[in-house]
Amino acid sequence: MTETRGFLGFIERTGNRLPDPVFLFLWLILGLIALSLVGAGLGWSAVNPVTGETMAAKSLLSAENLEKLIIGMPRTLADFPPLAIVVTIIYGASVAERTGLFATAIRGALLNAPKAILTPVVVVVGMVSHHASDASYVVVIPLAAVIFAAAGRHPLAGLAAGFAAVSGGYAGNLFPGASDALILGITEPAARLIDPTYSVNIAGNWFFIVGVVIVFTPIVWFLTDRVIEPRLGKWSPAPGAVVPATAEAERAPLTPEQKKGLAWAGLAVLGMIALWTAITLLPGSPFVDPEAEAGQTYNPLYKSLVAFFAATFFVAGGAYGAGSGTVKTHRDMVRMMVEGIAQLAPYIVLAFFAAHFVAMFNWSGLGPILAVNAAAGLKTLALPTPLLLISVVLVSCFFDLFIGSASAKWSALAPIVVPMFMLLGISPEMTTAAYRMGDSVTNIATPLMSYFPLILTFAQRWDRSFGLGSLMATMLPYAGAFLVAGLLMVAAWVALDLPLGPGVGVHYTPPPLAAAAPAAP
Repeated sequence: MTETRGFLGFIERTGNRLPDPVFLFLWLILGLIALSLVGAGLGWSAVNPVTGETMAAKSLLSAENLEKLIIGMPRTLADFPPLAIVVTIIYGASVAERTGLFATAIRGALLNAPKAILTPVVVVVGMVSHHASDASYVVVIPLAAVIFAAAGRHPLAGLAAGFAAVSGGYAGNLFPGASDALILGITEPAARLIDPTYSVNIAGNWFFIVGVVIVFTPIVWFLTDRVIEPRLGKWSPAPGAVVPATAEAERAPLTPEQKKGLAWAGLAVLGMIALWTAITLLPGSPFVDPEAEAGQTYNPLYKSLVAFFAATFFVAGGAYGAGSGTVKTHRDMVRMMVEGIAQLAPYIVLAFFAAHFVAMFNWSGLGPILAVNAAAGLKTLALPTPLLLISVVLVSCFFDLFIGSASAKWSALAPIVVPMFMLLGISPEMTTAAYRMGDSVTNIATPLMSYFPLILTFAQRWDRSFGLGSLMATMLPYAGAFLVAGLLMVAAWVALDLPLGPGVGVHYTPPPLAAAAPAAP
């Protein structure tokens, strides 16, 4: 790959010099230890305006904190909320992915898309395909190119639309999934630095992520049909392009076995929905809390969605495998779960260091102290809430140019940003939504994105002269439009005070008893 010059070249060179996220967290931990020694020595402190508790900086080399670090090391990892949530969902999702359910459902949706609405169908399928994890990249994007070619359109325009939806629209979906569980799982312990009773559930951004689909779909539709495809011109196979063999295989219709598998999987999904509905409606249902405050009655139901998705993916994947013939015995499903967890190994390694960074930030007391003082400074500026959240989007965009992992960035930022914005009256879920927007829109603009070389390979199947610069030039209009639309969407969401999910709003109000706590002297 040739070196890129200019600003994009600077981003590429700078990002390549950064250490692996694992060692990035290791360096952050060492820096945190040094900062805790300074803070404890200088007597840094602040009063938590939510609980009235005086928070003092503590050295991470104190006997108490060393005991937590060394003796409690296994417990620190086990108590890292995103890890347990993600592993739980992967048990089911790995079966759905490896039986072929995800890939076949995506192919079926795209192969049957009417030509008149081909682009928006690709976009919506691309965003929903995030539930399929890596399959969204290796199935949706190349298949979108094939479907466009079959419709007499430029395949690279289809590839661009698929890439924009899958990667640039990463914050969007119609239903919560593993990515919601991962990011919101990091938000909850950050929120509890200020309010120990605060609870976050997987549906905390549900309405927001649906809003992303609604806003981004017409943008991709317009840019693809009116800007990108006319710029690419009329397509004809370039000499040496390996189109025929790959394209024919990918646009082949679904087999009778695959159709049977999809039908069985559909019945399995309906059965799981009926089961969860029945449990919810039962007298004394564990999914309903009749003593909860208004709007919080169904919080147990929303928290049960992790188990619902895990079980539904498992049952539907097994049903598809039985119908299509990809599952012969129950041992096949066990093997698929093992393979899924094995594929999760890089994240588990990262989670060990991220869990200790988050925990040590909590033990040191620096997170809430920084948040309280930063919030006090921002209050004196009297900045409007939309502007504060726009700053979160922009900071997230900047870091996304260099660090691809959404969970790694959020693990480092959340312990400061979430409690700081809570003290300014902004809910943890709204801060998380702003972060996710920024993390999403620039994915398609940086060559450091882990799938960028793969997308370039897909493109060169159709045009061998299509290089890194060509791909960047094709995707930058999407990234720019997404950024502008994302900033406007976040600002409008706050201005209109729209709900982010069931029972979750833009603003945060401290508990009545805690609000009456004594102020700082």
